Amino acid sequence: MHQNAARPRIHELDAVRGFALCGILVVNIWQLTDMATVKAPGELVPLRHLLSVLFEGRFFPIFSFLFGLSFALFLDSAALRTDRPRLVLARRLVALGLLGLAHHQFQPGEALLPYAIVGLVILLPAASLPRWAILIAGLVGTVGVAVWLGGGFGLIPGLFLLGLAAARFGIADTLDERGWQLAVLFALALPAAVFAGMWQYRTPYLDLLATCAPAVAGLLGALAYLTGLLLVLRTETGAVLAEVLAPMGRMALTNYVSATALILLAAPHLGLAGSANYGLLLGLAAAIIIVQAFVSWGWLKVFRYGPLEWVWRCVTWWELVPARREPEPSRRW
Repeated sequence: MHQNAARPRIHELDAVRGFALCGILVVNIWQLTDMATVKAPGELVPLRHLLSVLFEGRFFPIFSFLFGLSFALFLDSAALRTDRPRLVLARRLVALGLLGLAHHQFQPGEALLPYAIVGLVILLPAASLPRWAILIAGLVGTVGVAVWLGGGFGLIPGLFLLGLAAARFGIADTLDERGWQLAVLFALALPAAVFAGMWQYRTPYLDLLATCAPAVAGLLGALAYLTGLLLVLRTETGAVLAEVLAPMGRMALTNYVSATALILLAAPHLGLAGSANYGLLLGLAAAIIIVQAFVSWGWLKVFRYGPLEWVWRCVTWWELVPARREPEPSRRW
């Protein structure tokens, strides 16, 4: 007989996921609208160049790492409810792939379909391996692809495995006890990320495709952002920030897909296509983030899951899952 108790959500990870969505949004806007990259042959638009160093390749690794970690947590929770947790998880990934296939028609560079494929081909088989083997494979897959292949979607398998390894080593469940470890990682990652970012920034545009600078700088930047945010979330200011980011992270699938719709609706009116107005891009990104933060907060006051998260969950368990929150019992004086 299996238990039905759901595993409690890890608030900090939801906040980090929401943070990663915000960074991914900036990159998705210029990709979807095909904004100008260069102002002269071989010369990047200055603000685009700076935004590339601050955003491009920095948030996608965080999101991918969290996907692998969430995969492991879900698999463990599913094992408490069913004798066939891998079948449930396979159905979950197939559903994600079908959604990604539809989303791909509007955003060709989207990540859901690759996530689903890598999840089925790499993560499901790897989940039965010893944790040390998962960690080694993740490190080799991530660092090796960054150095030798230049990153991109090729980083997904390694990052997924690192997230899976983090769950298997119990890191997600013991975040509260790892303050000093996060501080040490941040202290090492920040100067390395700054140095690598300068290397990327100073590399001529025409040479970027032939060097590993963007991929290496992106991974180090992602590590600095991740550990830095987790440290900030431990402060009073961070607690307020988490209240904004965590609902966005809990509705990550809905927000990721709806952002595409909002960009495609707004871009023609803003004239972003082919332009170099990256200040306007930042304004659009800020507006979308504000709308999604407000809607996510309000929605989750009434419902347990975001709209697409609810559909995904119903398909995963092949049953109609209750969506509305239980009303809080009234107090009697």
